[in-house]
Amino acid sequence: MKISDSFALTWFTAWSAIAFLTFGYDKWRASRSGNRVPESVLVLLGAVGGWPGGLLGMNLFRHKTAKWTFKFKYALALIPFAAEIWACLHWR
Repeated sequence: MKISDSFALTWFTAWSAIAFLTFGYDKWRASRSGNRVPESVLVLLGAVGGWPGGLLGMNLFRHKTAKWTFKFKYALALIPFAAEIWACLHWR
């Protein structure tokens, strides 16, 4: 495994974990009427590499799954995420 491969694996794993935990935190805050995480932050976390973790968090915590506008924005975040994956594979 090349150094760039291990960096990419670490990058995507870390951002997925951060996105997953942030979705869980936002669900927890929503149930307690506390300060919420802005939707733009959740989408940005998905776009920078945490898309799988965010999707898992959405489904596991059942958070933001009924709001179609958010699901559309999060689906659009798949575009930069996929571009990052492509770039990692293309420039190995």
